[in-house]
Amino acid sequence: MFKVVVCVSGGGTNLQAVIDGVEKGAVTNIQLVRVISNNKNAYALERAKNAGIEAVCVSPRDYDDRESFNEAFIREVNAVNPDLIVLAGFLVTVPPQLIRQYENRIVNIHPSLIPAFCGTGYYGIKVHEAALARGVKVTGATVHFVDEGMDTGPIIMQKTVAVQEDDTAESLQRRVMEQAEWIILPWSLNLIANGKVTVENGQVHVSE
Repeated sequence: MFKVVVCVSGGGTNLQAVIDGVEKGAVTNIQLVRVISNNKNAYALERAKNAGIEAVCVSPRDYDDRESFNEAFIREVNAVNPDLIVLAGFLVTVPPQLIRQYENRIVNIHPSLIPAFCGTGYYGIKVHEAALARGVKVTGATVHFVDEGMDTGPIIMQKTVAVQEDDTAESLQRRVMEQAEWIILPWSLNLIANGKVTVENGQVHVSE
């Protein structure tokens, strides 16, 4: 059974998609052992508690400097000895030492088709605002492993979503979540937990 820690910052809709996937049996061989938020007001913490998952907050505001926060965050992750860490709308830079410790065992969901609209400054609604400003016709979401770059780790899965002429950033964001993020994140985790995903030379391979 894969022990999974999910890191969140806000509403936790992707966390809920994973919780639902586990409860419905679409995501197997996974135990959600802890949810960690950097924001004490994140509704994702309530989602975790409602599902019977241990929920903790580690906020940078409670520490004198980033190094102290990073140490505390790493302690909270390592306390449950996870097999996999999932960044589900986690708006904090993951400490490099944690990335090295959990190489190819940290997964992120990003609301665009990487390499489009990714990197510094592209998160949440800002991604969709940028996509509409560029007039793209197709967008989507990407699940990838996390490396020490910004949205540069090996891609596990992507799913496209058509952009409609009357879209706003908010309507597009919602449709990308519903038609892509909430589908491919649980799907990817199920593949990983059941030994279907390997990484070779920076490329992800998925077996049947």
